[in-house]
Amino acid sequence: MENIKVYAKGALRTIAFAYKDLNEGDGGPTHEDKEEGSKIFKIEEGGLCLICIAGIKDIIREEVPNAVATCNVAGVRVRMVTGDNKITAIAIAKECGIINEGEENDNPQVCMEGPEFNEYVGSLINKRTKERILVMGQHPEMETIGNKENMRQVRQRLKVLARSRPNDKYIMVFGLRELGDIVAVTGDGTNDAPALKKADVGFAMKTGT
Repeated sequence: MENIKVYAKGALRTIAFAYKDLNEGDGGPTHEDKEEGSKIFKIEEGGLCLICIAGIKDIIREEVPNAVATCNVAGVRVRMVTGDNKITAIAIAKECGIINEGEENDNPQVCMEGPEFNEYVGSLINKRTKERILVMGQHPEMETIGNKENMRQVRQRLKVLARSRPNDKYIMVFGLRELGDIVAVTGDGTNDAPALKKADVGFAMKTGT
């Protein structure tokens, strides 16, 4: 865990390599055994021998920091929404010029994680019933942010949203638009589709899915 933290602070994503010896017909779990509804096979649940932990990095394109600076001068607020863990996300955001050194320590809302953000803004609720909406985008005319005052705080302070899920991205875009902002979103994966569709302007990256 200490090595992972060191890598993450260097803007590296980590991947672990491990193996397990299997004896045919020893009465243990097979390659096909898993709990009903689970995506994890039983042989993957434990007893693995760690070989190494590798760090991988998407190199920041050299034009990115200048592009972020240009947006800031033009009055465009740049936010990074990512599935990376919080430490890695902060490191990448610093390289891009989205947050300054130590800024994340000044206010805990500068960088939040998806589940924390979702809870803080009260997720999306049905305007009529006030119940939380689980499947978003089906009836947008009935959607509203659960806690608009907290969303206003996020609007002023949040620069990095880490460990974000598709619903978190959608809520971010929805909340900003509900407060009157014009929102543009870039994305390169299927998980970004709801947020891209909800944005005023959606840029689907050509190399993505």
